Amino acid sequence: MGGEPLKQRRMTMKRSNRLVARSAVALSLAASLTACGTASSTTTTAASSEAATETASETEAASTTETVGEDVWLPYNENLEKKRDDRDATGKNGAVASCNWYASKAGLEILKEGGNAFDAAAAVAYTLGVAEPYFSGLGGGGFMTIYSAKDDKVSVLDFRETAPAAANAQMWLDENGKMEQFSLDGVNNLGDKSVIGGLSVAVPGEVAGFEYLLDNYGSDAVSRQQIFQPAIDTANNGYVVGVTFKEELDSEYTGIAANETLSNIYLDESGLPYEVGDVIKNPDLAKTLQLIADGGKDAFYTGDMAQAMVDAVAAWGGNMTMEDLANYEVKVREPVVGHYKDYTIYSLPPASSGGTHLVEILNILENYDDMDKIGVNSAEYVHRFSEAFKIAFADRAQYMADTDFADVPLAQLTSKDYAAERYSEITDKSGSYVAVEPEELEHYATTSFSVVDQWGNMVACTKTINYGFGSKVGVPGYGFIMNDEMDDFSADPESVNCAEGGKRPLSSMSPSIVLYPDGSPYMTIGSPGATRIFPTIAQVIERMIDYNMDIQDAIDCARIYDNASENICYESGGVNPITPEVAKELQDRGHEVTDKGEWQLFFGGVQGISIGKDGTLRGGADPRRDGKALAY
Repeated sequence: MGGEPLKQRRMTMKRSNRLVARSAVALSLAASLTACGTASSTTTTAASSEAATETASETEAASTTETVGEDVWLPYNENLEKKRDDRDATGKNGAVASCNWYASKAGLEILKEGGNAFDAAAAVAYTLGVAEPYFSGLGGGGFMTIYSAKDDKVSVLDFRETAPAAANAQMWLDENGKMEQFSLDGVNNLGDKSVIGGLSVAVPGEVAGFEYLLDNYGSDAVSRQQIFQPAIDTANNGYVVGVTFKEELDSEYTGIAANETLSNIYLDESGLPYEVGDVIKNPDLAKTLQLIADGGKDAFYTGDMAQAMVDAVAAWGGNMTMEDLANYEVKVREPVVGHYKDYTIYSLPPASSGGTHLVEILNILENYDDMDKIGVNSAEYVHRFSEAFKIAFADRAQYMADTDFADVPLAQLTSKDYAAERYSEITDKSGSYVAVEPEELEHYATTSFSVVDQWGNMVACTKTINYGFGSKVGVPGYGFIMNDEMDDFSADPESVNCAEGGKRPLSSMSPSIVLYPDGSPYMTIGSPGATRIFPTIAQVIERMIDYNMDIQDAIDCARIYDNASENICYESGGVNPITPEVAKELQDRGHEVTDKGEWQLFFGGVQGISIGKDGTLRGGADPRRDGKALAY
């Protein structure tokens, strides 16, 4: 597990690059701040209640001068670019794969101390919320697909955020039915009200989800304090800013600067985003995690912390209440089940569309009897995936919503007969299927992780606060960020996915568990990436089954994406890239194509663990993110 040290040569380069980068960032951000007011106004005109509750620990929350220990694995090289290798791990007793080394390390520590996969999953999740706060955290939610070896059973825990009771489909619209922009005094048009500010906030489910997991599946081998301690230590001692973190800081700078709680933590002393290699601390979040460790779910959903969330959301125009928080419930659901080449796939049911359409895509592809013989990312290979994707997206737009509020024909969408009917519509040319309005739903700002323990228990989890740094509503004194999941609803009151009080928004998340044909565990896998999630997972699973690829090789392999817009997005670099010749042949078949470059975050960040027939665990982590797999 030994990592690459912070070498003096790279630190000198970083300091030199900082001078250039700071000048560039300052110039590029000046225009947006000019339109929204001055830099000082953005950090002082946020809701006035925050100023009164600012703590000394917030003021001292971050440091640019500290270094880290020699054992820290860094996701970037000496040129401050994402590493393309050293992401995988092999072991016999336990493995963790996540989008962040600190989180993987937290989970592995719990496994080594005798905890099971469910104990480790909680440690991973809480640490991800510290070191990857731009993509997930206490203010968000998600899904878990879990396999209990003792019961030989797969279950789904739905801890997706829910709409506040006062929510409705028109709440973001002006008198002309147009989406209103969120503004503060002196800071105008920060973004749609469904994306930023209080009306974008749904009731968070993360703490309820992992408390449910620990209560029902956790072991007695480790204490709650052991599970929470890695996250608490990471928040107190600090973590290194990676390349993905830096990208999100720059991308979401204006919104961060507009909220004093966030700017105190995630901007430096000059009010600019931290650089790659800087160390950030968040002692307020450490205290919050200790409160949850001591008090469980109630510490978060009732009392002072809940009131602080309600006040922060209200100060930014929202309508979440104490009752909304107190009434939040985790849903235990039956997984969607499908088969590909006799391998069994368990994934998410609605309100996520991911599992259903993952199964539908693989069912369509199974009708080809030579999928294992055509070249990966050849023109024929890409064409087949493209058509299957388009069919799935057509069905998704027509049917998918929260099954507590709408009837969804799951049996039909996941049946082999239905897939055969849709397969019969595919020709050698690019086809058009049911016309839909394409939706992005979750941003790529989501995270995923996998855990396998020595007893064969497995967890695949995908969780999020939606867009980078969520709603930009920080909770003063507690150090975490509220989600903007309300944007995953449709503002159309006629949509099956319109906002209603207590409803869960449509998702594409697809944490999945795959079994061998004999029923023994084969793989746990998941990815962030918005509507690219289930197409990405379908590609990785197909390559592992049909081409016997190692999980890291399948993750590294170049990806494609197509939806109802009928435009194949592809990676032209990396492993098995789409070549110019293949792109030309696809155009000749009637496809529009878009080159997205090499190993793009657009295509998600797959984290997974495969189990060999000899019991060897292979953890794979995506070089498109800052992820690292660890095993022992």
